[in-house]
Amino acid sequence: QVQLVESGGGLVQAGGSLRLSCAPSGRALRIYAMGWFRQAPGKEREFVGGISWSGDSTYYADSVKGRFTISRDNAKNTVYLQMNSLKPEDTAVYYCAADAYGSGRRNRLEEWGYRGQGTQVTVSS
Repeated sequence: QVQLVESGGGLVQAGGSLRLSCAPSGRALRIYAMGWFRQAPGKEREFVGGISWSGDSTYYADSVKGRFTISRDNAKNTVYLQMNSLKPEDTAVYYCAADAYGSGRRNRLEEWGYRGQGTQVTVSS
């Protein structure tokens, strides 16, 4: 069983930046594709982006492309979601997900093997 722990959420003004982190407890990150999803109140869950287990490929939703960047540091056993130029519509609970030897492009959370508990990101206008 893989437990994912997200951190780095918080309150930020529009135009600001936040960096979320996610680490699998007790497991080596290197074999897992990692993804980020988000869900705002009253809205459907949305795929934000993902990175392949090899780190060679990244994928992003159109809504965040050019503003968000996913990276992984296998030595630190951590994946990051760098969020720049934040907008109020980015307000949501953000979840990380893991998929052993995955491509990182699956856009339905149910298709990933593991998910974290989520961290709140609030962007004020």
